[in-house]
Parts: sequence; C-alpha cells; structure tokens
Amino acid sequence: MTAIDEPTPTTTGRRPGTRVGPLTGVRVADFCWMGVGAVATRMLADFGAEVIKIESRNRLDMPRRLPIYKGEVRSYGEEDPNPDPNKGGLFNNYSRNKLGVTINMKTERGQHLVRQLIGASSVVTENFAPGVLEKWGLTYDALREITPEVILARMSGYGHSGPHHKYKSYGPVVQAVSGLSFISGLPDREPSGWGLSYMDNQAAYHNSAAVLMAILQRNITGKGQEIDVSAVEAGVNLIGPDLLDVAVNGVATRRPGYPAGNRLVHPSAAPHGVYPAKGEDTWVAVAVFDDDQWQRLVDVLGRPDWAIAPEFADLQGRSSRQDELDARLSQWTMLRPAHETMHLLQHAGVPAGAVQNSRDLAESDPQIADRGTFFELDHPVIGVAKFEGTPIRFTSTVQQNWRSAPLLGEDNDYVFGDILGLGHEEIADLTAEGVI
Repeated sequence: MTAIDEPTPTTTGRRPGTRVGPLTGVRVADFCWMGVGAVATRMLADFGAEVIKIESRNRLDMPRRLPIYKGEVRSYGEEDPNPDPNKGGLFNNYSRNKLGVTINMKTERGQHLVRQLIGASSVVTENFAPGVLEKWGLTYDALREITPEVILARMSGYGHSGPHHKYKSYGPVVQAVSGLSFISGLPDREPSGWGLSYMDNQAAYHNSAAVLMAILQRNITGKGQEIDVSAVEAGVNLIGPDLLDVAVNGVATRRPGYPAGNRLVHPSAAPHGVYPAKGEDTWVAVAVFDDDQWQRLVDVLGRPDWAIAPEFADLQGRSSRQDELDARLSQWTMLRPAHETMHLLQHAGVPAGAVQNSRDLAESDPQIADRGTFFELDHPVIGVAKFEGTPIRFTSTVQQNWRSAPLLGEDNDYVFGDILGLGHEEIADLTAEGVI
C-alpha cells in the first residue's frame, strides 16, 4: 500500500513540474494561514492540487514568525522579534508541496495581480478574520465575475453568519466556546483546557473534505459554490455524547467527582489511570477490567501485602478505594521507565501503554516507523527535516511529496511568468516597486 512517493522526474528539485494524484489539474489561490486553513490546503497539495500560497512581505504569516526552529527549544508562543521567515518549523510543516508568492494587497497593482491569479484558478481558500476579503472586494459574487465556476472555501471560528460571525478566534478560543475545554480535566478541579490549538487541525480536515465535495459537485453540475466552515461547530460535533447526557439525563457536565479524569466511568475498571514513571514528566497508562487481570498485575508487582489484602480482592472493592489504589500503584510504576512497565504488564496480559511524547513518536515508536508516518524532506535553509504524513493509506493513490515549503516569494517568477504570462522586465519592476 502506498502513501508516500519519491519525487517524479518532472518535479525533481524545487522548480514546479507536472503533479500527480487525484487532484491534478486543480489550481488553488490560497490565502490561508495558521492550522485551520493551512492544513486543509496542505491536504489538497499532498494529492496533486497546485496550491499557490499568497503572502505578504510586510506582514509575515504567524507560522513564519513563531520560532519553532530545528535544533532549538523555545516555548510554542514565543515570537522571534527578528525572525528568519524561512526557518519556521510550523510554516514548513504546514506548507509542503505548495507554491509561494508574495503580493502587496495595499497596492492597486497587487490587487489586480490577485484577480489575475484567481482568474487562472478554480478554487479560492481563505481563513482571515471576517471582513478582510470584503475589504478587498473579493466577495463570492465578485469572484464569480472573474471565474464563473469558482469554489470559494471560507474557514473561520464562528462561520460567516450569525451574531458572532465577526469575532476573531484561534484554536484555544474555539475549544473554549465549543465546550471542549469545559469537559476536560480532573474531578473537583477547574477545566484544564488543551495544551495546543487542537481544533485548528480538527477543523482543517472538515475544511479539506468540504472542498473535495464541492469539487465533486462541480464535476457533476459544472457549477461552483461558496463554502462556509465554522470551527466552533466542528468542535460541537466532537462532544455529542456529553450533549446527549445533558439533554436526556439532565446531568451537569461538571459535578462533584466528575469529569472522572483518567478513571473510567463505564464499564467499571480499577485501577484505571495514568501513573508516573521513572524520569521527568513520563507516564504509563494501566487499565484493569476484571479480577483475572488484577491477579496478573499482582503477580507482576511481586504479590506485596497491600495488593493481596481482602479490600482489593474484587472489582467493587478496588473501585471504592481508587485513591489508595492509585497511590500504591504509583509507588511501583515510578521505579522504572514507562516503556519497560508497558512491556512487563503487556507480557503478563495486563492492558498498559506508555504515554508517549513527541520524541517517542518521532524516533522510537515501531508502529509509527513501520507506517511511515513521518518522512524527510530537504529544505534550502533548515536542511533535511522530518515532517508529519497523512494518516491515510491507499492501494494506488499517491501522496506526492515533491518539495518542502516555499521560501518567501520563491515562486514569484514561475507563477507570475509561466502562469500569468508576465514578462521578466515587468516582474522585475513589480519586485522593485514592492508590489510582489
């Protein structure tokens, strides 16, 4: 089964060439940035679409500014005051297989160039704050005058209608508004929230699926359409069981002892949780569903007195003493590395798994390695680096990873010359004038 393919002879190097894949022939004028839009168009680019990312030299995309650099350790949100726009790992991860151009939309000539590019494209994508496209006069009706069959895919926090549609948002805001943050955390504690912009990536997959459906519909009817995806609504779709519990049973989501954190509510299991392992901030998950599994765990523990005490002999007794049980088990799990504990318990027939961090996933997980989840691409500035793949395997469809992310304005000559037909002198003049 094939998911990743070596560059074909027509796309060797960084110069664009003939693409392969089911979306070959689809050209996207891409205004997207950050994960909710950039990951969506990355999916299209992975499978053959010619995605042309439109940027500004005067206002760099946030992923270019965030200093998540290869070989350097910084906090996620710590911006570099003088960033190298081509080093950012977040941008390079989001924008592989795409072309990149720079256009100054504050100039009349720049806006004219954008309209030319839209006229040469069949899909336009954006996830700006509400009102940006309208300010430029790029409404759906205006785009249809340029190219009648155009698909306009709009991706925002709240959608482009309703009383909140003008609000700006990022992943953490979406997670809070949709209810995801509220239902996360430990019992009798405040909501813990999420450690990353989780909904940026989740909403992105809704966005790419919506574009694919619109393309399929256009292939049938010959007509384009406007797409309006709300990340908040995508988040609401992830909490269906919780909404059902509230609506049908009338129970509050947060109540004494609930959410149960890492403990399982149904079916009963004890111990069931995440326990400290040897080393800094390392953990192992253990789940015991019946008395047979408990006896297997007791044997691995060496049958200490506390574990063979009558109060822990059956599931009901263990469930009623989970605090004590967790404390006892933690004293044992913290004596050895998480993966060692995992293998010990799994060999004995006790469900267990190491809580893996990013290094575990990228460097040592045999399943991830076998599936080829991460792959390497060379980059003119950062060199060879690993990138995350697409979690899909086809028997014949190819994910063609022909190039790492574009340098800032790297494809200006190709897009404005080869695609739009501008001459070398005109491109040079536009560059000198700061239009591109």
